[in-house]
Order: sequence, then structure tokens, then C-alpha cells
Amino acid sequence: MSLPVVAIVGRPNVGKSTLFNRLVGKKLALVDDTPGVTRDRRMGDARLGDLKFQIMDTAGLEDADPTSLAGRMRAMSEAAIRECDVVLFLIDARAGVLPLDEHFAEFIRKCERPVILVANKAEGKAGEGGLLDSYALGLGDPIALSAEHGEGTSDLYEALRDKLATVGKDMPDEEDAFDEAITGIDLDEEGNAIEDDPLRPLRVAIVGRPNAGKSTLINQLIGKERLLVGPEAGITRDSISVDWEWKGREIKLFDTAGMRRKARVQEKLEKLSVADGLRAVKFAEVVVVLLDATIPFEKQDLQITDLIIREGRSLVIGLNKWDLIEDRGAKFRELREEADRLLPQVKGVPLVTLSGLTGEGTSRLMDACLKAYDLWNIRISTGRLNRWFSGVIEHHPPPAVAGRRLKLRYITQAKARPPHFVVFCTRPDAVPESYRRYLINGLRETFEMPGVPIRLHMKSSGKNPFDKED
Repeated sequence: MSLPVVAIVGRPNVGKSTLFNRLVGKKLALVDDTPGVTRDRRMGDARLGDLKFQIMDTAGLEDADPTSLAGRMRAMSEAAIRECDVVLFLIDARAGVLPLDEHFAEFIRKCERPVILVANKAEGKAGEGGLLDSYALGLGDPIALSAEHGEGTSDLYEALRDKLATVGKDMPDEEDAFDEAITGIDLDEEGNAIEDDPLRPLRVAIVGRPNAGKSTLINQLIGKERLLVGPEAGITRDSISVDWEWKGREIKLFDTAGMRRKARVQEKLEKLSVADGLRAVKFAEVVVVLLDATIPFEKQDLQITDLIIREGRSLVIGLNKWDLIEDRGAKFRELREEADRLLPQVKGVPLVTLSGLTGEGTSRLMDACLKAYDLWNIRISTGRLNRWFSGVIEHHPPPAVAGRRLKLRYITQAKARPPHFVVFCTRPDAVPESYRRYLINGLRETFEMPGVPIRLHMKSSGKNPFDKED
């Protein structure tokens, strides 16, 4: 059952993202005093009283050259107005009605969408003048609101209830569930992801350096210009989720801000953007690290990849802009060797050549994502593990430490997502790191888990729990 869509529109810096965060009940959209923070459309599940709807945050409406970044942002926001069911048109009550407000009010009237005029920042006497001026826009009685402090939400509720009733869409039952995190992923009491649920969308985050082509790739995958793109580096700021279906499987794609070297990230806004991207990575199930094939495996690419491995996400490396490569066979062999040398902790990680601009290789990318996800969820029986374990110990016994030989008794898999194995042994702290890597490489090779982060924990053992008690 689809929810009605409510779009928040208005000039830059009138408080659209602040209102968006209040309605969704979480700080999902980036908020800063700098005008023009929001650039892409962002969707969220909102609740106001007993009303449930989808809320859309949009870029600020500006009068600019259509080919400029501001002009392209405005075009995306105008498209959102045409696609939504109800428009919340925000003005800044403290600044009053400006010529841009009048210009875009005229555009909204022509779109013939139900509209609610909201005079934001109306707390105190400073907003009274702007509230009165807003009647001249001809969009009906304005709602005096303070999105930051929550004042006026009861009046907004009344207006939304009336407008949504005229939309004609069925409203969901009270028991319908909403996503409870940035990605809608369910967590257990310890904060770990709940085991695989094929009925939930697969969460795929696209990350990489600025200008690697992340937004262009997502637009190519979904088949429409959903995300703002252009030659300028760093266009994307928020982590934007896009719902999509591929070969019958529901996918939730996350576009993230480009991640530069930490030393170069000085502005507060860019720090917020990177933190938002890292949060998307933390709750994703598959992460695609998108590299520019013409300048791959730079230091920042490796740092981003290492972060994903430490988070334990399933990993796919996409080599974008492959259409610019001439000798493709030799280049791929070179990059395959380089990946295995630079990323030994995920040896065999899938490398997929593609072009987000032309669409070449996008099907291979999604096939690799699904395969990586399946390996990430792999479960290996204790019997199979211990048959392998006894063989590798016999072939290469653990070294003696301080004159005493270590005894490795048995192994079991504690959890998946990523695969986590526990070895019960004597003196676990004395097991050398080199021998741990030997076991991890053996697990990866024997049970065919290329590119999957593997966790191996050594634990002290008393008696074997599989021995029969008297």
C-alpha cells in the first residue's frame, strides 16, 4: 500500500531539512546554517499524530542558469513538485516574503498540487511581520511554525489531514511498520544485524572518492535521473537512499558523499557529509567501492576499503569509467594483481569493470553484489570445519611459544554477516598473528569465500563440550 508523498519546497535556508528531520523523528538530513546544504531529493517515512506519509526534502529553489549546479538543483526540485501529492511551501517568517518566494509561489500554483503555506521560524515577535506578509502569496492561510522547536505542529497536522484526505490515496493501517534506522535494518539487543531476511530489501551502499561517478552509476541502474550529477566534484552531500528492484529482488541503493583524505576535510559541512556516508556503510549489507579506472587504488581508495573491511561488510570493487581504457585485458590483469597485493585481508575480492555513463557492466556489478551477499551469510557446519581443522593442524602445527606447544582443540562458527569463527585452544593470547592469518587464508580457500571479511577469535578451552558426559 503506497503512502502519499509530501514535498517540502522553498528558498535555500528556510528550514526545509529541519522540518524533514522533525517529521521523520530522526536527524537524517544534514542541517547547517550555510544556504544550499541539501542538493538531492531525500525521502523518509514520516508520522504526525495518526497521519503517516512519505516526506521529501528538496534542494532550495533558486533563480539560476539551468546549466549551472544551482539551476540543475532547481530542476530536480521542480520535478519533485510535479510528482508529489501535497506541497509544503516554506518561507522564512523572519526574513519576510522575498521576490523569489513570489516567483516560485506562481510556479507552484501552475502545478495544480494541493499546497500548504508554512511560515517557518515564526517563534517570537520577530516572525509576525513575515507571517502577515505571506497572505499576499495567494496560497491560502499560512501556518505559523517553528520546525526547530516544534511549535505549530498541531496546526500543520490539521492542514495536512485535510489535504491528504483530498488526495484519494488509501492510508495504511496503524500496525504498518516503519523503518527504524537510517537504512531500515533490524538490529538485535547487542546492536548486530539480524540474520538474512529475503523479504527485506538488500541494502547496497556506493562509496568512493569525489567524482568517481557514484550518482551517475545509480541513475544508470534505476533508469532515470533521480540523483543530481555533473562535472563538479562533491555534488552529493547527504546519503540518499533509492528503492529499486532488480531481477525480482528489492534493493535499497545508498548514494554517499565522496570521501577525501581526512587532512583535506576542513569544513564542518563536509565532515557531516562524510559522517553520514560512514553511517550508511555501517548499516549496509553490501558496499561497492567505486574506483576511477584511470587512476585506481590511490591511498584514499585503500583507506575507504580498509574501513569497510573493519566494519565487516561484504565488499565489491567497481572499476568505473572502463570505457576510457584502451588495452582492457592487460589493464584488468594488472589491477587484479594489484588488488590482491594491496588488499590481502580480502584476497579475491570481486573486481567488476563498468561504465556508469554508458551502462556497460552494470548487470555484472549486481550479480557480484548478490554473490558477495550470499557468501557474507554463509554457514558452515561444525563437522565440516573440524575435519578441515584437523587436516591443517596436522599439515602445519602451531608453533611452540616459550618452549610450550599450543594445543588447538576445535573450531566452530559463531555467527555470519560476516563469517565469525571461534577456535578453542590453550593460551589463546599466545597464538601468533601469522598463524591466525594462516587459518583465515585456509578458511577462505577451502570454503570458497573470496573477498569476504573473516573474523577469527581464539578462546581458552577447558574440556571439549562435545565430549559425552557420564
